[in-house]
Amino acid sequence: MMLAYLSSDTRIMSLATIPVEIADPINHRILAISEDQLQGFQSDPLGAIARQADLPLETVIERIQAMLRAGVIRRVRQTLLATNLAQGALVAWEVPQERLDAAFDDLFANDPFSGHVVTRSTDAATPGSTYKLWTTLKIPAGYSMPRHCEYLAKRIGAGHFRLMPAKKLFALGVGHTRRRGMEPGSKAEVPAEATDVAMVTLNELEWRILEAVKREFKAEELVPDLWTARAAEAGVPLKTFLEVAADFNERKIIGRFSTFLEHVKTLATGEKVTKFNALFHWAVPPGREIEAGREVGRHHIMTHAYWREGGPEFRNVNVMGVAHGTDKALVLAHKAAIDAHLASLGITVSYTNVFWGGRSEIKPSEISPNAYREFCRANGLDPERMKLQPGEAMIAG
Repeated sequence: MMLAYLSSDTRIMSLATIPVEIADPINHRILAISEDQLQGFQSDPLGAIARQADLPLETVIERIQAMLRAGVIRRVRQTLLATNLAQGALVAWEVPQERLDAAFDDLFANDPFSGHVVTRSTDAATPGSTYKLWTTLKIPAGYSMPRHCEYLAKRIGAGHFRLMPAKKLFALGVGHTRRRGMEPGSKAEVPAEATDVAMVTLNELEWRILEAVKREFKAEELVPDLWTARAAEAGVPLKTFLEVAADFNERKIIGRFSTFLEHVKTLATGEKVTKFNALFHWAVPPGREIEAGREVGRHHIMTHAYWREGGPEFRNVNVMGVAHGTDKALVLAHKAAIDAHLASLGITVSYTNVFWGGRSEIKPSEISPNAYREFCRANGLDPERMKLQPGEAMIAG
């Protein structure tokens, strides 16, 4: 598939055409870097992609612009480690089957604090299999996450919900292109790092700069001096903008600069990035969660790995992770390799399961306190009543 290219200054380039397939060799080289290899804040992210892919900067820009316009790339943005900026949790919702689609649509369209919304199922009736709707949730510091979930539960008709904040992070990086063809058992030489979840407080200027840093880029905004316009948007000199953003990096609130592929739906090119989205569950002995999580996280197939407490609803699983693939048997082979690796280290798994993804939509979760107050007022909620009450603790993760 070929698309007409329109440059950032809106000049039509003599009917030139740009390949947008992910299988195109040049696009593959770009995506292998741009999906998840640019960690931290990048003062020149497009230049970094060009250098690491060994391609001219203008080629990188025009290819990413073309793929973004075609919907192959769904968004380009600087991600945040929002677990350090807002309270966060994975939430499993028990919703009657007949209300599942409506609940899905409501949370995706109408709750800006729910990011990834996905339906999940298991291959057999197992503990937790009645929880078919899963979301990631972020709530600004100072507000009650359980109270927010209680409000949502009433709205969508959920009988129960389970909040599962991350206690430790072991892997976070969705690089579908570089994971294609990966052999089961492929892993790093050493265990993954265990990252703590700790809240960071920002002042008004920092929030203003952060809002400009995290907003996704339109195709025409992808230019060599990427941050100049964002500094102007934040009302600060470029030097100040870059210094504050670099400080965000030191404070561990910056994730990566990334091009996100549309990895669930079939692309306009006819390609499909991935077909199977698997949430793995393991129950390991209390006290060995970090050791097990680091061993799970070292496996290259894992896009996410966390220590989360599933509670009795999920047979007390405590290590969770996500893997994607185009072949279900191969995804299960990757899990079997991880299971065998844990066993070889003497880490007993008393229970394990796989929750397969179905419908899926993703949007960046809102984390701004101002946005939360506006949400409350728009939905007939008193922002003061949604705040944490004396003795009620924040939920990091």
